[in-house]
Amino acid sequence: MNLFTAVLYLHIATVAVSVGLFVLRYWWMYHQSPLLNQRWVRIAPHCSDTLLFLSGAGLMAITHYLPFTEDGAWLTEKLFGVIIYIALGFIALGRRRPRSQQSRFIAFLLALVVLFIIIQLAITRIPILG
Repeated sequence: MNLFTAVLYLHIATVAVSVGLFVLRYWWMYHQSPLLNQRWVRIAPHCSDTLLFLSGAGLMAITHYLPFTEDGAWLTEKLFGVIIYIALGFIALGRRRPRSQQSRFIAFLLALVVLFIIIQLAITRIPILG
């Protein structure tokens, strides 16, 4: 297995862990589960997201695809999608501001839609906006 393949598999695995934790945390919040307050639940997303970021940066270094370039237009869209996904995740799971269940649910669903778009951009490497 070469370096590219190893970093790619790490990236895909951390995407799966990150999305799984996002869905699980939303489920627990929706059902007001005490599991949401466990220490590991607060730490694990930061660890997986850090690995996700580092593996993404590693893939950019290995492949030489860079955002804000002609060849990396799909990557630019993917990064903007990630920013939107993070913002929607804050709305869906945020603890600081009280929000209605309806607005949290809409943010959760929109985050999943944006995630689907991000994955499609990564797989096809074809920009949506041209």
